[in-house]
Amino acid sequence: MAIDPRIDNLSFDEAINFFKNKIKIPTRRWTDLWKEMHSRGFMVAGAMKADILNDFYDAVKKSISEGMTLEEFREIFDEIVEKSGWDYYGSRNWRSRVIFETNLRTAYSAGRYEQMTDPDISKMRPYWEYRHGDSIHPRPLHLAWDGKILPADDTWWDTHYPPNGWGCKCKVFALSKRDLKRLGKDKPDKAPNDGMYQWTDKVTGITHTVPVGIDPGWDYNMGDAAKHYKPDLSKYPTELRKHLSPDLQNINKGGDK
Repeated sequence: MAIDPRIDNLSFDEAINFFKNKIKIPTRRWTDLWKEMHSRGFMVAGAMKADILNDFYDAVKKSISEGMTLEEFREIFDEIVEKSGWDYYGSRNWRSRVIFETNLRTAYSAGRYEQMTDPDISKMRPYWEYRHGDSIHPRPLHLAWDGKILPADDTWWDTHYPPNGWGCKCKVFALSKRDLKRLGKDKPDKAPNDGMYQWTDKVTGITHTVPVGIDPGWDYNMGDAAKHYKPDLSKYPTELRKHLSPDLQNINKGGDK
């Protein structure tokens, strides 16, 4: 399914700018960047060479800017693989879909957050509604959260602002007090509390506590991280620190990478 950058008749300049402000980071595993780190870094797990990473970055940027379909992206994916001889993990269709959809959905989610937290919009629409996407195999809790309306500043959004996992198509919509009444509510809902679970990275041995219903590493707010996250190099893999330092310092000063 293609993702339309004109969704809801909104300009997605914010989504485009979010992606353009990422720096390209070579990684071996998907956990090399963790949670908020993804708001500042672009990665393709296993893409360690600069030319491969640059080509994928340009392809994703074009997808976000021009509304490319998955099939169109796959044509570029094939060209990059053929040219570089990249030996990637997984099937061609699965890997290309993960790269395409993960980057587009996180960019649009961050762009939507930027729009909804505009002071004028926040004043008119102080509530946010969680809406389940049209996934073929929906997660039960994501279905349960569908229609939940909470204040925009509720801390639940710190960990549950979508996407909330690989392939998650859930979205958030801003609502006014009039919208709330139209839906038969005189006040917002109570934030769900579904508990936590433990997930251990088999390579590092580090155990993470994750909200139930969310995939490991997805329990953060991409939009908020894009606005407020200040990278701490000490938390990045040792082999990446020297490479990252100049670029991250430039971004923190407002540079455009």
